[in-house]
Amino acid sequence: MKRTVYDEDHEAFRAMMRDFIAAEVVPHYEQWEETGTPRDLFRKLGTLGVMGFGIPEEYGGPGEVSYKYQAIIAEETARCAVALGHYIVTTGIVLPYYLNLATDEQRARWLPGIATGETLLAIAMTEPGTGSDLAGIRTTARLSKDGTHYVLNGAKTFITGGRDSDLTIVVARTSTADNDRRAGLSLLVVENASPGFEVGRKLKKIGQHSIDTSELAFTDVVVPAENLLGDEGRGFWHLGANLPRERLAIGVAAVASAAAAIDFAKAYVTDRQVFGRPVADFQNTKFVLAECATEVQAAQVLADRGLELDDAEELTVADAAKIKLFCTEVAARVIDKCLQLHGGYGYVTEYPIARLYADTRVTRIYGGTSEVMKTIVAKEMGL
Repeated sequence: MKRTVYDEDHEAFRAMMRDFIAAEVVPHYEQWEETGTPRDLFRKLGTLGVMGFGIPEEYGGPGEVSYKYQAIIAEETARCAVALGHYIVTTGIVLPYYLNLATDEQRARWLPGIATGETLLAIAMTEPGTGSDLAGIRTTARLSKDGTHYVLNGAKTFITGGRDSDLTIVVARTSTADNDRRAGLSLLVVENASPGFEVGRKLKKIGQHSIDTSELAFTDVVVPAENLLGDEGRGFWHLGANLPRERLAIGVAAVASAAAAIDFAKAYVTDRQVFGRPVADFQNTKFVLAECATEVQAAQVLADRGLELDDAEELTVADAAKIKLFCTEVAARVIDKCLQLHGGYGYVTEYPIARLYADTRVTRIYGGTSEVMKTIVAKEMGL
């Protein structure tokens, strides 16, 4: 089925990113899985102009740019079974908070460094005892009597890029509300170098080894009042407005990984000989790959529609939930089947299918679990 979501400009951009990934990422990626992604990669991406999508030209960015360009990057990295550190987090997920909520003064202070790749971003929502229930956040930020700063205390966990970032948006409770648990949360931009800002354990994960996921702790961290992002006490709703883009990003990346898995499996079963004939000659192989291709096609159509809705600023919370739910579940099934076609070699990490299998598992968890996505869809249905 022909895709119509991209035009000639998009494909020219794809060619540029494909060359960049082949030259700057693939040769080093095995080492990065051991040591982490180097900062220099983000500066190179900044030179390409892709770190600051949406940043106005006056701050060094390209201005308004369709999310389709970031989708292409996701497709091209998946094609090689690699990742660009926490690029998706910085540019695809966290940057929109700055673009949508920052004041003119804050934009002038933060956006230029983000555009060049010198400033990397993270967002800290999840706490040791609070996952999907954001209203249960216990990290506190108390405004000083003279109103000049907040004092931040608490802890966060599962923070992607928490160790390697420069600025972290911390979701903290600045007040309490008796009748609405969601009220009273605020977004504070915290410099990771601030006294009292402690990066704890780098968590050992099943996959995504080139990207750090860490614990954070805050002990009397002084955050200037001018680092409040958006309206005080409206953090829950600010998060809700930005989550659809995050979930679209996860869904798009999941489909790209599933499509790449099919390509890896096709290449393997074509070359691999069993009982004197290629594995691809067996009916089971053909049927499995046909099932996979059909599922990925359906997921791709859904994700592409999401890209169009995002361009039109019509992507709803429920739309994004459906995209994330369906695409990540399809990716899980497809990649598992493609690994099975590799036999024992599919379980060996030198084969890219193994990396896709491990890296994709978390897509059904972060950004809201599949169960939470089902709840959102059911609510839209009036259930």
